[in-house]
Amino acid sequence: MSNSSNQKQTNNPLDIFVIGARKGFNIAINNLMPNIIMAFVITEILKRLGLMQLIGEVFAPVMGLFGLPGEAITVLLTAWLSASAGTGVAVNLISTGTLSGMDITILAPAIFLMGSQLQYMGRLLGVADVPKKYWPLLMVNSIVNALIAMIIMRFIV
Repeated sequence: MSNSSNQKQTNNPLDIFVIGARKGFNIAINNLMPNIIMAFVITEILKRLGLMQLIGEVFAPVMGLFGLPGEAITVLLTAWLSASAGTGVAVNLISTGTLSGMDITILAPAIFLMGSQLQYMGRLLGVADVPKKYWPLLMVNSIVNALIAMIIMRFIV
């Protein structure tokens, strides 16, 4: 028997809060933290191998359109795979001074608008029986929205 079947149902707001807090803690520890730590480590490896500098130079013209350094592309690419991983990369880059608070402000809406698309493709679109011919359009739509949000944020901040 699982713990949840052994627990009696309660309407006490404090008990409900504690149960929800435990569930949230478990999600954070078991689902979010591994992605964040993995992204932090990968970013560190890229930096130590000199690849982050190369990425920054190659993507500087594109990311410059949003007022960002070229290295910011790594936040977007990892966010597309996992929003928490994108956050981990962003934290690593801000901790080393590669990104500023303003850069993160520009990137944040994009992380949320296009975050975790690869993960959700099968989990959501497949389960919802969305025809596969629409999947690319949905993916591109989210990416375009993220790019528009970054342009808007660049002029707001």
